[in-house]
Amino acid sequence: MAHQHDVIVIGAGGSGLTAALYAAKQGVDVAVISKLYPTRSHTGAAQGGIGAALGNVEEDHWEWHMFDTIKGGDYLTDQDAAEIFAKEVIEAVLELEHMGLPFDRLPNGRIAQRRFGGHTKEYGKAAVHRAAHAADRTGHMILQTLYQQCVKHNLTFYNEFHVTDVIIEDNVAKGVVAYELATGELHTFQAKAIVIASGGYGRAWKVTSNAFTLTGDLQAILYRKGLPLEDMEFYQFHPTGLFPLGILLTEGARGEGGILRNDSGERFMERYAPTIKDLAPRDMVARAMYLEVREGRGVGPRKDHVLLDLTHLPAETIHKKLPDISEFAWIYQGVDPTKQPVPVMPTAHYAMGGIPTTLSGEVIADDKNTLIAGLYAAGEVACVSLHGANRLGTNSLGDLVVFGRRAGTAAAKFAKSAELHDLSPDASGESRERLERVRNSSGKESVAALRAELQQAMQDYASVFRTEELLAKGVEAVAELQERYKNIGVQDKGERYNTELVEAMELGYLLEVSEATVHSCLNRKESRGAHAREDYPERDDKNWLKHSLVYRKNGKVDFMYKPVVLGKFEPKARTY
Repeated sequence: MAHQHDVIVIGAGGSGLTAALYAAKQGVDVAVISKLYPTRSHTGAAQGGIGAALGNVEEDHWEWHMFDTIKGGDYLTDQDAAEIFAKEVIEAVLELEHMGLPFDRLPNGRIAQRRFGGHTKEYGKAAVHRAAHAADRTGHMILQTLYQQCVKHNLTFYNEFHVTDVIIEDNVAKGVVAYELATGELHTFQAKAIVIASGGYGRAWKVTSNAFTLTGDLQAILYRKGLPLEDMEFYQFHPTGLFPLGILLTEGARGEGGILRNDSGERFMERYAPTIKDLAPRDMVARAMYLEVREGRGVGPRKDHVLLDLTHLPAETIHKKLPDISEFAWIYQGVDPTKQPVPVMPTAHYAMGGIPTTLSGEVIADDKNTLIAGLYAAGEVACVSLHGANRLGTNSLGDLVVFGRRAGTAAAKFAKSAELHDLSPDASGESRERLERVRNSSGKESVAALRAELQQAMQDYASVFRTEELLAKGVEAVAELQERYKNIGVQDKGERYNTELVEAMELGYLLEVSEATVHSCLNRKESRGAHAREDYPERDDKNWLKHSLVYRKNGKVDFMYKPVVLGKFEPKARTY
């Protein structure tokens, strides 16, 4: 079945819905292709807030937010991206408010703001109230608000369609191929412009806060085509995953005054970040937690976790401002956070790296910034390098709306002056061949077993701390799993709602993004942000103040590099 639209957006999370909404406001025909019903997208799991220098609680300035973003990213952040973001996120939050998003309020009626990790005033002197929030359901509220606006603008949605290919010829994006879950049919979509907003790939790790659908589909599809992925070595582990499941407990809990404690009850972050303590950037807190456990100060019979203590806070504050995490702690651990500390450890959470883009979301094909005409990306799938080596909490939701808006607007403007490209009669042939090969496979390898082995390998070899030896094992393990993947068996040969087929396809994507990740980790011989090499413990600005671009050519993994866009904030030691 064939379809035609001016702009196609792949993904219906925060960045996808924002891109679609602002493209539609330009007067073009917009369609959204999503694996899920839009309001089930993973943006809905974001809890703590969206950071913007509104200054509603205390003095704040966009320059301070820009500095925190660059410093938090360990100076790998492109400073032009950080400046645009810090300025435009203020307007974006106010626009969301005008759309009807039910932010929490201060007594004077303004949007309420809380402290969050890495956000400071006066260039690092003290923590600042910057995170605008709707209890601990901020992402959920953003998703609902944006979806309502998209419905209002009569956008076309193709829900439960799995994109299997982006058709690119001579550096021009011409269309998309997608598998419809309900019928088993392949659909082709002609478009003048395509926006990729399909999210991250956290399911590559065993302990993760990510939904089951976050399998890096579009990153893998472009990687297969020989296009590069940027800064894939930088993957963030959120400090407070509910132990041992990895379910996210928002940083907003520490923003409201929560304290991390070890087995003796010590507030150990005072030793690692004396100024802002528990509100240090996530990479620093995650490493501190691992060190406490490694050095024998962990909690429990196995001393394998630490505690998040909220018991000193008023119960009313916890129930009103942190209702979801209170419920999660009770349901999954039987812990009442008003009375008992909650067991926590870091959980795989967010990809700083992804598809390289310009400030307008245009996808970049190489180290020379060659553009793929008509192809855009935004959100976690993309790397405009706002987040550098480590994303600050709340900057993901800001990224979605700021760069989602920029990508959608740019795609619509491009579409107005572009023509639809003819697709070959067999445009879906490669996708059909791949799907049928997987569907009809009768090998002895179990998809579920291979996925579990991959997740364990990534957890063991590419987690919070890394070494040459561990990463080399990771490269070997992923390569072996890729070979074994060729011998999988799929029992369900049906057409309709073949979720076993979908899971087998998704495992293929996970293997490819994992390959890009472990090779990138092994390649970068320094420690920076979320990439902590114990064999190279220092940040090396002389040799590694640059973006890495990993790509596959002739079956081998290789690298290109791009300079970091510097500005008025010179790289310095990162102290808090």
